Amino acid sequence: MPSAAATETPGPGPTGRRGRPGYDQQSVLNVAVEVFNRHGYDATSMGILAENLGISKSAIYHHVPSKEDLLSLALEQALGGLESVWEAPETQHGTAEERLEFVVRSTVRVLTERLPFVTLLLRLRGNTETERKAMERRRGFDRKVAELIGEARAEGTVRSDIDPRTVSRLLFGTVNSIVEWYRPGGALTPERLADDVVAVLFNGLRAGRA
Repeated sequence: MPSAAATETPGPGPTGRRGRPGYDQQSVLNVAVEVFNRHGYDATSMGILAENLGISKSAIYHHVPSKEDLLSLALEQALGGLESVWEAPETQHGTAEERLEFVVRSTVRVLTERLPFVTLLLRLRGNTETERKAMERRRGFDRKVAELIGEARAEGTVRSDIDPRTVSRLLFGTVNSIVEWYRPGGALTPERLADDVVAVLFNGLRAGRA
C-alpha cells in the first residue's frame, strides 16, 4: 500500500478541522489509515498512532475524539467514493451492459484514487458497530451491481449460462483484488488498469474477442 504522507489528500473528505501545528484532520487520517492497514485496526492503539505521527496521544484528540472516529472518517472516504458512482448520469441511461461497464470502470477509478481507504474497507472484520454499518453499506453497493448483472442477462448482453451469483462474485473478486497488488506511480496507469479489467471481465482472455 502506498505511504499516506502527512501532506497527501487522496480524495474529498473532512479536511477543515485543525489542531496542533504540522497536522490537520486529513493528514492525521492519512497516517492513521496507513497504520490501520499495516497493523490491523484492532491491533492499533492510540499509542501506536501517536508514535507514527510523532506527536502525543493527547495531541491526536485535538483532531478526533477517538480511534473509532478515525475509522468512521476513513470508511466514509471509501464508501462515499463508491456510492457516488451511482450518481453519475451514465448509470441511468444506455443498455445494462453499458451501465455495468461504466460502474466497473468507475469502481476501479475509486479504488486507485482512494487505495488506502478502500483497502481498509475491504479488510473489515465487523467487530465494531462502525465496521458493521460500513459493511452493510458495502453490501448495498454489491446488491446494486448484482441487479445490474441481472438486467444485462435479461437483455441478452451478458452470458446467461453462468449463475448470476457466480458472475457477481467473480466480478467483485477481480476488482477488489486490486487493493492487494496495485501500486500507484508505476507503468500501469489507472486508465490502463480499468481498460484491462473491463477487457478481461467482458471479453475474456481468448484472443479475437475484443
